[in-house]
Amino acid sequence: MAFQTTIAESVDITDINAHYDASCKRLLSEKMILAWIMKHCLDEFCDCSVKDIAEMYIEGRPQVAEVSVVPDGAGSVIRGMDREDTSLSEGTITYDIRFSAVAPGSKDPIHLIINVEAQNDFYPGYSLLKRSIYYCSRMISSQYGTEFTKAQYDKIKKVYSIWICMNTPQYRQNTITRYRITEENSVGCVKEPAKNYDLLSVIMICLGKAEEERSDSVLKLLNVLLSEEISAADKKQILQEDFDIPMTQELEQEVSVMCNLSKGVMEKAMRKGLEQGLEQGLEQGLEQGLEQGLEQGLKRGIAQGLAEATLSSLRTLMKNMNLPAEKAMDILEIPEEERKNYVRFLTQ
Repeated sequence: MAFQTTIAESVDITDINAHYDASCKRLLSEKMILAWIMKHCLDEFCDCSVKDIAEMYIEGRPQVAEVSVVPDGAGSVIRGMDREDTSLSEGTITYDIRFSAVAPGSKDPIHLIINVEAQNDFYPGYSLLKRSIYYCSRMISSQYGTEFTKAQYDKIKKVYSIWICMNTPQYRQNTITRYRITEENSVGCVKEPAKNYDLLSVIMICLGKAEEERSDSVLKLLNVLLSEEISAADKKQILQEDFDIPMTQELEQEVSVMCNLSKGVMEKAMRKGLEQGLEQGLEQGLEQGLEQGLEQGLKRGIAQGLAEATLSSLRTLMKNMNLPAEKAMDILEIPEEERKNYVRFLTQ
């Protein structure tokens, strides 16, 4: 029965995590949120107001989890800004959010394809930067047959892949870094129009703590929006007062849903860890009690059980929420003087 309960709890946590991820993507796909990101991260929109970007320059509705595209010509091609690019030779790539936009201030409109990814694990076992460059490359190659054919390479649209990274290492927290193609003269002096080579850019947005950023920065916006510690009511207030983002019914509901899901993951993880730790600690204490005296053994068992419960809760939070040890200890409010002991056991 205990084994079945553990499986059921793991399934519940996994299910909540899946719903949390989906809610996070829907929240980030709101035009006003995307407009803030575009204004502060993309050169083409730095002089525009957030309102204009949302209302005038983002084309259509950003799509999340929609129709797949077959770009290889091995079947019919469906034209559209879609979440998946399916290639018989390369498998399937899944985009969190993908949409098109028009850059302002030019006689001939410059059309862009923009991908936004929410990444909870900064070290998934490979370089996120290489993955993001691959995403850009696929967004360019998949334009063949939809945006241009044969030798019409001038019709290639510039692409952006924007990665919003949570649980980042300390040295990268609250940073925004751009990677793109630039012109470099080795011999002589040549000046090629940037539009002919500046066709892909990767933006890495690494989050940290909201209180460390000024009130009007996009880092502050995203740190608040995706925080697991700030309540839904406080998020709504900050979004309205600091960022002038109106609380539409859809946005307000999505903020509440994501906060509730985040709270559910943590509560289940903590409860699971507490039950496992208490059970293990009390069993050990009772065994010692038979040898050392029941009263002393029970006291030691309860103390050990609470410590085991805390340690188990830490491990569960770190695993299921992808949290570093310090962040997990902050959530459990572990006193500073006890943290070294827990870190020692966590690294064993």
